[in-house]
Amino acid sequence: MNLSRQFIVRPVATSLLTAAIVLAGIVAYRLLPVAALPQVDYPTIQIATFYPGASPDVMASGVTAPLERQFGQLPGLKQMTSISSSGSSIVTLQFDLALSIDVAEQQVQAAINAAATFLPLDLPNPPVYSKVNPADAPVLTLALTSQSLPLTVVQDLADTRLVQKIAQLPGVGLMTLSGGQKPAVRIQVNPARLAANGLTMDDVRAAVAAANVNQAKGSLDGPFQSFTIAANDQILQSKQYKALVIAYRNNAPLLLSDVADVIDGAENIRQAAWMGDQPAIIVNIQRQPGANLIEVVDRR
Repeated sequence: MNLSRQFIVRPVATSLLTAAIVLAGIVAYRLLPVAALPQVDYPTIQIATFYPGASPDVMASGVTAPLERQFGQLPGLKQMTSISSSGSSIVTLQFDLALSIDVAEQQVQAAINAAATFLPLDLPNPPVYSKVNPADAPVLTLALTSQSLPLTVVQDLADTRLVQKIAQLPGVGLMTLSGGQKPAVRIQVNPARLAANGLTMDDVRAAVAAANVNQAKGSLDGPFQSFTIAANDQILQSKQYKALVIAYRNNAPLLLSDVADVIDGAENIRQAAWMGDQPAIIVNIQRQPGANLIEVVDRR
């Protein structure tokens, strides 16, 4: 039986079949996902720990080493790498491909809990872990600059408004901000003035911490009604810190502005990002697994 004869004797049917195949190919081509790499769920977890003011040696011995001892006992661990720098520790764990990423996540959480007693007592926040896929590079990078606003205000606006809106778009999985311009109040203590008044750096720290709290104040209970005391003691601006009383000397209050310069600035002045030669706030956008790369970028 000659297969080609059936198409020769039926030219109309052959033409219709060819047109149908072409149309089906066009429709299928438009539905194909676009990605540089195939969708692979690598069992990789990254643990980040931040300890402001600590040197790389302190981070390596006091934070990274205790975590590595606990992580080294995890079953299915294939590779472990770590980076200790000023104020931060990054530990990356790569597990065997046969191990589920969800199971690995539970093991990492248990290891972090076990290492908590060996970490510094004054660690601001516990280690934070996240699933990392080496194939998921940012699909879009935005640089935000301003000629009239400081970068601290630009980052605050980007974090509270722009990032929140873009994160709601379909296909957007993760958004990160970089540039190190998170707004903060910086207290630059003068050691000579401090010593002249018989105070230490810890006295200033304790006074600032005691005056800047946001905790429950209790309630007033009566025979018929109960009232919750609502008061916010948090200090948000530098001018409020300047009037803070840290001690009394010669029956007179000693203000924070008497021993320190209080200014509005960035949380870490040694971190920055640039767009060309201009300082900027960088926004990195990553897509959700399986999302069409072109569509995610077009929705921004």
